[in-house]
Amino acid sequence: MKLKRTGLSITIVLMLIIFSVFSSFVGLFNKGDESADAIKDRGRMTPPVKDSIGSKKAFLAAYRVLMSPRCMNCHPSGDIPLQGDDSHLHTQGVKRGVDGKGVYALKCANCHQPQNTPGLNMPPGNAKWHLPPANMKMVFQGKSPRELAAQLKDPKRNGNKTLGQLIDHVTSDQLVLGGWKPGDGRTLPPLSHADFAKNFKAWIDKGAYLP
Repeated sequence: MKLKRTGLSITIVLMLIIFSVFSSFVGLFNKGDESADAIKDRGRMTPPVKDSIGSKKAFLAAYRVLMSPRCMNCHPSGDIPLQGDDSHLHTQGVKRGVDGKGVYALKCANCHQPQNTPGLNMPPGNAKWHLPPANMKMVFQGKSPRELAAQLKDPKRNGNKTLGQLIDHVTSDQLVLGGWKPGDGRTLPPLSHADFAKNFKAWIDKGAYLP
């Protein structure tokens, strides 16, 4: 009888040990999963590290694109859009208009169709072709890097956009993207769109410092 009880006790002890080891293993496995999730959450919640030097450097790279004819021609200091790689005043007497789409019969969409018109130096096209509106001109022409950075950060002068919305704008706006498909006879911006967007985002993520 003693032997049976002893054997039963040993069996129970062994079962408890196995259960304990198994529970520890499951707990460790789950803990590993929770730690991974926690790391992801911390990554989402942790703001980017501020870096004034890196931020300014990134903006200066993006500034080269913003001041290229592909961008600046639609952000003139006056109410007449600019044309060509030399950024001369638009011919045909075209003017901004209240909504940025031209005045009277001289509407932008009269010549600028949804797609580029085939041929050398023919009107480039885009379904959203327009200048900024008269009440929010968003001038690039003649702006120093510091002046332009300050303007882009200011919702009262950047089209009422947050910094996050600015990133979305330069990343996915079809009119912005059109700058890299300008039609035959026009130079491309000095950076690829991917590099431009990367630098613009880095400028903001690292603190949006003024150069």
